[in-house]
Amino acid sequence: MKDFSQLEQDIKVKFNNLDLLRQALVHRSYLNEHPSFELGNNERLEFLGDAVLEIIITEYLYQSFLDKPEGELTNWRASLVNAKMLYLVAKKLGAENFLYLSKGESKDKNLKSRQYILADVLEAIIGAIYLDQGIGAAKKFVLENIVVHLEEILANKLYLDPKSRFQELAQEKEGLTPMYKILKEDGPDHDKTFTVGLYLGQELISSGKGSSKQEAQIEAAEKGLKKRGWHKDEK
Repeated sequence: MKDFSQLEQDIKVKFNNLDLLRQALVHRSYLNEHPSFELGNNERLEFLGDAVLEIIITEYLYQSFLDKPEGELTNWRASLVNAKMLYLVAKKLGAENFLYLSKGESKDKNLKSRQYILADVLEAIIGAIYLDQGIGAAKKFVLENIVVHLEEILANKLYLDPKSRFQELAQEKEGLTPMYKILKEDGPDHDKTFTVGLYLGQELISSGKGSSKQEAQIEAAEKGLKKRGWHKDEK
């Protein structure tokens, strides 16, 4: 059995029922190789943790920003609970070192799939904390590890998606509206990969790939922000 004392120390929660924390780290692929493992996978805890996280964030924003409309608060909440943010928090807390994964998943170097796994794990940990110690402990964890990033998000307008941020900055700095063009489509209809180019006027700024046009556009916009250096001065 893994020693979870370091993880408990890092998340600042001492579990009464350690099996809840252990289960939060069990990916379903692990059980395919270890069917006799005494715990289930983390998907039910993730389901619970997702709901707990959303109500905590929603309550915090509702009570802290009395003059802000629902639409703005919705964007702020989305920036706090999206997969990228949850992945970064899980990574910082060292959760990756305690995962129960299949050999195949352990060797998989695909960053996107690992991001989703760790984001799900963080939600499962929140669910585990809630079951073990109640809403107060879960709220403390969420405020200290996730809501703490809100100031940076607001200062840098990270609540806007990359496409919106790139468009706003392109219009502000260069007086141009970006355009996206499909450069290439690969694969069969049920499993296509799109390559999309991001243009300002005739200039190709960057390109992105994704399993949908929207996903490819977002990647292109993220790359475009970095190429222009606008990810550093989006205030």
